Amino acid sequence: MSEALLEHEGITLEALLEAKENRARRQHDWLVRHRQPVLSLTLVTPGPVKDSIRYRNCMAVALQACDQLLWQRHWPVLERKVLWLPTGAEAMWSVAHAASELKAATVELEQTHPLGRLWDADVICPESGPVGRSSLDMAGRRCLVCNEPAHACSRSRRHPLDEVTQRVERLIDGWFARD
Repeated sequence: MSEALLEHEGITLEALLEAKENRARRQHDWLVRHRQPVLSLTLVTPGPVKDSIRYRNCMAVALQACDQLLWQRHWPVLERKVLWLPTGAEAMWSVAHAASELKAATVELEQTHPLGRLWDADVICPESGPVGRSSLDMAGRRCLVCNEPAHACSRSRRHPLDEVTQRVERLIDGWFARD
C-alpha cells in the first residue's frame, strides 16, 4: 500500500477521544480477565496524521523491542494484541510480573532506544491503576525539541507543530537510514 493511501488526511479530536475510550475499555477488560499488569503501547504522533508508513515502521520496532524485553526477562505474557488503527497503532500485553518493575523496564527502553522517545508505554496495575514515572522516582518525559519537561512545552504549545513533526520524522528516518 502506498504512503499516500495510508496517510489519513487527519483525525478528528472526537475520533481520538473515542479511540482513547476504547483503549481504556480494553485495558480494563484485560485487568479483570487476567488480574495481571497491562502494558499498553502507543506512539507519540504530533499533529492530525496518526497512521503512516513511517509511524507503522516505528511501531514495528517498538513491538520488537517490547517483545524482546519481556522474553529476555522471562516475564510471562498471558495475552498480546496489536491494532493498526487510523487513530494510531496500539499494542497491549498482559504480563504476569510486578507492575513497578515492568514500568521501570519500559521507561529504560523509552530512554535508551534511539526511537524510544516516540514510544508511550503505559503500565496499569490491576490493584492500584496506572504506574507513573513519578511513583518510581523517575523524571518525566522531555520535550523532543528543547529537552525541557514535555508537559510544559506541550501545554504551552511552545514549539510550532511542524517543528515537532519534523523532529519526529528525523528521528524515525535517522533510525532506518542508520545502516
